[in-house]
Amino acid sequence: QFKLIVENPEKPVASGLQVTAFVEYYPESEDDLQDRLLLLIEDDIVDIPLLGLIPCCYLEIDSEINFGAVISNSKIISKEISIANHGSASGTFEISYDGVVLLNIEPTSGVVEPKSVKTVKVDICTDVPRIIKEVIKVELEGHGCTEVWIKAVVVEQVLKVLGVSCGNILECINFGPVYFGSSKTEQISLYNESPECVDWVAVLEDNAIGGEMGTDLQRSADAVLQDLSLKNRTRDVDVSTLILCIPNQGTLLPYEKSLVTLCFSPKKFKRDFGVNHSSPKQDYVLFLRFEAVGNKDGYLQALMSHPHHTELALTGSGLPVMLTFNPGPVIKFMDCSLGEQTQVLCTLKNESESLPVTFSFRKTAHFNISPEKGKIKKISAKDVIFSFSPHQIGTFKVKQAIDIIGTGLEKNNLQVLKTKSFHQIYLSFIGVCKSKRKNILFKINPGITPMISNATGQFVADGTGQCTDTAPVAILKSTQTQIHTHWINRNCKGDALIAFPNDRAASIRPSEWNKKYRTIFTKTERYNYIDPEFSYTDCERLLKEAHKAYYADFISSLRQRRLQKGAARQFYIYNNSVSIGLKPAEGLMSPKISMIDFDKEKLQCKTLPSDENCLLTSRKLAAIGSKPSIKEIWSGLAATPSSTQEKKDCSLTLTSKQLHQILIGPSTMDFGDVCVYSTTARKLHIINNLLVHIWIQIEIEIDELQQTSPLSQVVPPLTKTHIPIVFETNTLGMFKRSFTYTINNQHLGHVLVVAKAVSVELELSARELILNPIPGYLAETEFRTTVTVYNPRNHPAEFTWKRIITDRRTAFSIQPAKGFVEAYRDLECEVVWQPGFNSPEIGEFNLCVRKGNTIKLKCFAKVTIHT
Repeated sequence: QFKLIVENPEKPVASGLQVTAFVEYYPESEDDLQDRLLLLIEDDIVDIPLLGLIPCCYLEIDSEINFGAVISNSKIISKEISIANHGSASGTFEISYDGVVLLNIEPTSGVVEPKSVKTVKVDICTDVPRIIKEVIKVELEGHGCTEVWIKAVVVEQVLKVLGVSCGNILECINFGPVYFGSSKTEQISLYNESPECVDWVAVLEDNAIGGEMGTDLQRSADAVLQDLSLKNRTRDVDVSTLILCIPNQGTLLPYEKSLVTLCFSPKKFKRDFGVNHSSPKQDYVLFLRFEAVGNKDGYLQALMSHPHHTELALTGSGLPVMLTFNPGPVIKFMDCSLGEQTQVLCTLKNESESLPVTFSFRKTAHFNISPEKGKIKKISAKDVIFSFSPHQIGTFKVKQAIDIIGTGLEKNNLQVLKTKSFHQIYLSFIGVCKSKRKNILFKINPGITPMISNATGQFVADGTGQCTDTAPVAILKSTQTQIHTHWINRNCKGDALIAFPNDRAASIRPSEWNKKYRTIFTKTERYNYIDPEFSYTDCERLLKEAHKAYYADFISSLRQRRLQKGAARQFYIYNNSVSIGLKPAEGLMSPKISMIDFDKEKLQCKTLPSDENCLLTSRKLAAIGSKPSIKEIWSGLAATPSSTQEKKDCSLTLTSKQLHQILIGPSTMDFGDVCVYSTTARKLHIINNLLVHIWIQIEIEIDELQQTSPLSQVVPPLTKTHIPIVFETNTLGMFKRSFTYTINNQHLGHVLVVAKAVSVELELSARELILNPIPGYLAETEFRTTVTVYNPRNHPAEFTWKRIITDRRTAFSIQPAKGFVEAYRDLECEVVWQPGFNSPEIGEFNLCVRKGNTIKLKCFAKVTIHT
């Protein structure tokens, strides 16, 4: 079967030349052949083997598919395995699997072309935590049967709370005693002990069993039960104001730790008036839950009735500041005069048995405190001296503020504790400063009086007060008498300035021409000398006034020009087709709104959690969907954002806490038993508890769910709606697949669809019937009874009654002989036995369901013979 084609040279082959020979192979059977070719080179013989092989396939497949560690989140995950053909002919393969863990293997058989690779997809469902170790058998052509192992470890998504220093699991954090109004922080580590990322959110349980709000746990049970006023008040308290978690949401990478700060800020609850409560202490027991986004207790959780979460107990006590003053709170100082000082010794006592107190006195005029600040240990006292040093005469009644210093959170930066005043105590200080009389003495001033002293006479007043520029005694009394006034000056005007008796030496100095001076007693006008060398002429004065007016007019014109430019600029701003030159809302008065004008629905909308630092509470999450502010809209929603506000809202990136307030579910949609070739719908509920629009888009690539519509909806704020998920299949067996959805085209989610595709089936109320004679009827009267046919499926079933033929004829009949039974309905059929001479007392029928099951019914006629 080998053929050699060659032209042997007759002469020796020169150096550098070659001889070419061809060997052709023509196989006549499907067997491999082997031969040899002899090459004679002068005296040597070279043996060249010849092999003739038939084309065949050579298939290889991996021995293992390892999914690794995955999260139990009811999601369908897939992996591919390759079947490679290294041969020169096509090869076939066939996969068989007898288990129930692996959901889908596609394809289970096929042909692999030469020098090519074919992939097989294997699906598993991560619905429950388990270890998957399954084997599938692959029959490869020319290779035999090969086993392929499918391995996976499905684990729960676990969040753990660890201590920062020790690293141990924490179950409780005790903040200890804290003053009302102050804050105390503790740090924990949140650990993601799972192989996938997790978006987490902190939820404060305000309705948990065992929680306490402001109760003194050291009191007896009877005393606590009698204090019903506190129970009624704490029922409506927002617990999220007591505990602060920073951060309260976030994302953790696989096996990552994150530092979380917890802050406890107790607040005192006011009791009803007249309620006797001896203990000012208020104890708190709260529970903080860390859970993955989407795990919410409620009717939407079909598969996981108890989603995994980590709970941390928080305990602490709130105490008031118990600082007493002796004497106090009203402190009276002894009367003193200006420049004197009185003191009072006051004892400050800290009555608290748990905490020290740090105080600081504010500065107050006329009063001094020593020391101004300090710290008093628990059950200790400290002396403080209050001093009254008045700076003016009068009675002083002031409130002295004492700041109690502690740690608190800043409004702008909640992650940092700042030392500040969280409580104030006020004392009343009362002090009186009385005036002190002083005698004025005169002393003789011999000699010449200086010109600048302006003294009158030889006696000068000394010690008239602390003011050094007071006028002499004569000037103080000169306006009250006219006995020295000359008769010519009796009717003079009072616009003149007074000249002192000893100012004659200075009267010849240049002065203003329009001012008049008169003597102190006789009111005689003094001579006012104007020096022409140093004074303005009339023309110069007019020119000076003209210059002043010119510059005043120039400045005024600049101002007017600036105002005109501003008015023109404002006009151009509003000179358009919308404003038509009018300033919007100009001249309009804001309406006066009272509280009765607000609807209850609007008030509830404003109470929704919007502060990013505010914790979510279990009561708020449980109220989602049942609030009266949530409106139900079942149709008419837009498929895509259209308005400006919708586009703005639907482009937002939502936080983990916001996503936790959006309910889309159930997360596992169980259709139950579904007949093939039938259509069944379930509702996918959507509840938007946010104050913005959200855009929901469903991505379905499953053939059994292609009739689902609509696949996109824009859900308004505070709205509840649903999307019908339609399931239809033509294949019998278990169906378990998942589809995905997105929120605002960014945040992914998935829903697991579970169904069992079954054939049409009918059930009978009894498999055996006994027909008895009817009392009072004739002997030849038929025996009658009924049998009920039930349809437990979701599709109408067509049936036919067929007799089982025997050697003897039958006397039984059933009506109706054929018909339909609607879904989840029943139908009664009447069975009749006709008595006769040779009528058989036993009959059998088959209930044949079209494309369904067959049930046998046995009938017995109970004939009574009377003798």
